Amino acid sequence: MDEIDLVVIGAGVVGLAIARAAALRGAEVLVLEQHDAPGMETSSRNSEVIHAGMYYTPGSLKARHCVAGRRMLYDYLDARGVANKRTGKLIVATSPQEDAQLDKIAARARANGLTDDAALIRLSGAEARALEPALTCTSALLSPATGIVDSHGYMQALLGDAENAGAMLSLGSRVTGFRPGPPHVLTGISQGEDWQLSARRVIVAAGLHTATLMRDAGLGAAVPQDYWLKGSYFTLNRRGPFRHLVYPVPVGGGLGVHVTLDIGGGTRFGPDTQPVETEDYTVDPARVAAFEQAIRRYWPALPDGALNAGYAGIRPRLVPPSGQDADFVIQGPGASGAGALVVLHGIESPGLTASLSLAEAACDALMGQSAR
Repeated sequence: MDEIDLVVIGAGVVGLAIARAAALRGAEVLVLEQHDAPGMETSSRNSEVIHAGMYYTPGSLKARHCVAGRRMLYDYLDARGVANKRTGKLIVATSPQEDAQLDKIAARARANGLTDDAALIRLSGAEARALEPALTCTSALLSPATGIVDSHGYMQALLGDAENAGAMLSLGSRVTGFRPGPPHVLTGISQGEDWQLSARRVIVAAGLHTATLMRDAGLGAAVPQDYWLKGSYFTLNRRGPFRHLVYPVPVGGGLGVHVTLDIGGGTRFGPDTQPVETEDYTVDPARVAAFEQAIRRYWPALPDGALNAGYAGIRPRLVPPSGQDADFVIQGPGASGAGALVVLHGIESPGLTASLSLAEAACDALMGQSAR
């Protein structure tokens, strides 16, 4: 039976960032990915937004890793020549009640350390319309640090760095069994062939499948409750009027149907929020009516028939026992009683933005602090 120093389960954006960070620290790394390409699930089915960090509970892992990860990410993308753009974002209110919610978002942003070039700027409705004439709003917040990224280019850069540092990626390798150690024993299937290997250390970044894998491994007592949220996107079938990202004030379970721009200049809207129990990435064209209604609250001139069904993504969200906002969970060695094992649960938005910071935290938990 083959023995590996460190196995990373999952080659989404966080798994690849972890593989890179661990390999750069000198670990022998094998990444196991069930699909035939990296990042085929949550990592490539999102808004590709670089978040500033104004929405999350102060002191939470989401807040800390989003703010730190955003700074790290912009530096990394620029250094590696990965396409990105600081578009800025407008969070728009369309009623006096929503004006008050903007004040709360601004206060939370300050509590999360959004200062200097990342500080939010309060705008009147007229000032917001001067930036985006197509908008209808009573007031807005401008986030200058928000941007967009080519997520596929980013993942390719992470993979290249990891492989250059000695990491190996095994695609089409689905883990079917995990027996916690030491040593940890993993079984799986690849190209129709069964395999088994042992690992001295394991980091689980399997996204949607993390909770099931850990429960099947007999670690259910340490697994937080989770559920899946599906978000659909519709694309604008003509040139859009917006230069900034445009978000409504947040709604329950998500950030509302917002305007996102892609690196190529296209305009898309989403995601909505739909609880699901199975993986289904089809976009129901009938959802367009709800999208049009939501969009016309801040862009009333949206033409009829201008939206086409785009794509959908699914994210794992944790059910917080405290009733507070759902957060990330990073379980280090000892949390499960399984030795050198780190498990990341509930990695949804802002996971892409936070990925480099999350990777360092996971490696710190497993390997000890490293000078960075």
